[in-house]
Amino acid sequence: MIDMGQTGQIFGEHGIGKTATFFSHIARARPDATLVYVPAANLTPDDLLVNAPVRDPHTGELVLRQLVMSQLKPGRPFVLLVDDSLQAGETIQSQLMQIACNWTLGEHDLRALGCIGVFLTDNESLAETSARRSDLALLDRMVTLRVTANDTAWRRHLAAKYRPWDLRPVFSLWASLSPALRELLSPRTLDHVLANAKEGFPLRWGLPLVDGERLRLAEPGPDGRPGMNRTAEILDRIAGSLGVPDPQRIPDPVRQVVRAALRNRWTVLLQGPPGCGKTELVRETLREVLGREPLYFSLPVTNVEDLCAPIPSADGTLDNLLAAKFTGPEPKAIVWDEYNRPKDKAAFAKLMEITQEWSLAGLRIEHLRAQIAVQNPPYHLGRKVLVARNNIAQATRFTASLQVEPEDIPANEWLLARYGPDAETVLEWWKHDIDDDGRAWITKRTLERLIKLHRRGLPLEMGTVYLGDGEYAPVPLTALMDRFKDRPVTGLRELARDVDAWEARLRRAAAHSSEGGNDSDMVHQILANAELSQLKKHRAAVSRLVALLPAKLRATYLVGASAQQQRFWTEVFMTLRR
Repeated sequence: MIDMGQTGQIFGEHGIGKTATFFSHIARARPDATLVYVPAANLTPDDLLVNAPVRDPHTGELVLRQLVMSQLKPGRPFVLLVDDSLQAGETIQSQLMQIACNWTLGEHDLRALGCIGVFLTDNESLAETSARRSDLALLDRMVTLRVTANDTAWRRHLAAKYRPWDLRPVFSLWASLSPALRELLSPRTLDHVLANAKEGFPLRWGLPLVDGERLRLAEPGPDGRPGMNRTAEILDRIAGSLGVPDPQRIPDPVRQVVRAALRNRWTVLLQGPPGCGKTELVRETLREVLGREPLYFSLPVTNVEDLCAPIPSADGTLDNLLAAKFTGPEPKAIVWDEYNRPKDKAAFAKLMEITQEWSLAGLRIEHLRAQIAVQNPPYHLGRKVLVARNNIAQATRFTASLQVEPEDIPANEWLLARYGPDAETVLEWWKHDIDDDGRAWITKRTLERLIKLHRRGLPLEMGTVYLGDGEYAPVPLTALMDRFKDRPVTGLRELARDVDAWEARLRRAAAHSSEGGNDSDMVHQILANAELSQLKKHRAAVSRLVALLPAKLRATYLVGASAQQQRFWTEVFMTLRR
């Protein structure tokens, strides 16, 4: 098509390597040319062409001229690749159609600028595009090619990327799936599954979150609805082919995945309920590893101008100034907070370019090591959360997508370090006195408010979520008020304070039955729910009491615990053997 001077229209499913094929082929077949890549879905109307006042070189007067984006003047022959053109807005669509039909943009002839080829790549699925091309006058100007995963070199790429694994059994498994399942488990998604397997993470983290729900590998039924969910089966077979485990959970998942993102240059999505401490934990972990603050953007208040701004350049092109925080030689990581609550489409378009291409306005962001997007689910506690939707093409840009639970966030330790005994009291109430529904309503953010209100002597109810019409979150606070008033309650602090008596009670329970008794169950529950800092603070008492618990209860302290907790309990158990 380049030799014929024809515009090429390439259709293929998302994630099969269409764009990567262009980059590798042009570099090999046209070493004298460069590939100018334009992600159409991420463009705003002023990115390609804008009218701006400039000085006429002959008269010196200010005149209005059309400035074209600087990437279209690379100073050497170039092939223009417009990716996801059908996802662009109406204004961009008009500009792209001029390029496709005439190889011109405004008053500029792309051939005169060095263009030797124009290609548009798209997915035909209406679920992922905002338009269809139906104008025969336009369609009659392009050569159209439909490609599948079998037409790209993704297998060779993955085999080289994950050496020394032998991926032939994985490729055979993928080929044995139905077309519908192969489309869901696209080569890009399979790449992400393998990346998570390599890190020892749950393989399901490689499957995207589409509209807040984990992608299900399910055959469509006769009525078009998803049929039997084969996700667990397929992922187990992949893990078996690789000879690796597929853990259902790992300790400290948020910190682990953030560190992996920095090591491997990943984009990660964390989805969890409001107020559980996701963002603070991400920023803290990035700060620890980088030795500096990460770049932070809250999407509801982020404008395009906060990221970059177009300016006329001396050579008559339209250039872009990046925000200062994106420049410089320092290692960088970006936190995109409230990711699914963008202020407007223009800002989200720029954001998508960064998360997908690691560039901004076509300029690479130097020394960017990781991107972490944080968002809330579409529904929480049976109520709809005002968040935007995504499609599968956007969702599959994240190497790891986690559904974070409150227990995955060690916010309790932060509360204990900051608020001391008051935090101990509130956490004991949260763990022992309310049910699962109550714990869902009382987030760690709410716990902090309750502590602050208690210290000021104000009614605690004001710190819970207000639902309107005089109604607050349906969580009884009587037990918490009792704890604050030092009425009889039992927690680790109380066990340590009266360890002799509790030791005697455990001895009686052990003498009565090898399974223990009610006292054994109570002590076990308190120890199992205690934070590591509390266990260390009361280590002597913990060692005395745990020695009198049934062995089967002691063994549970190592299951699913973090490395630091496992180390603590191992040291305690070693002292018991002496």
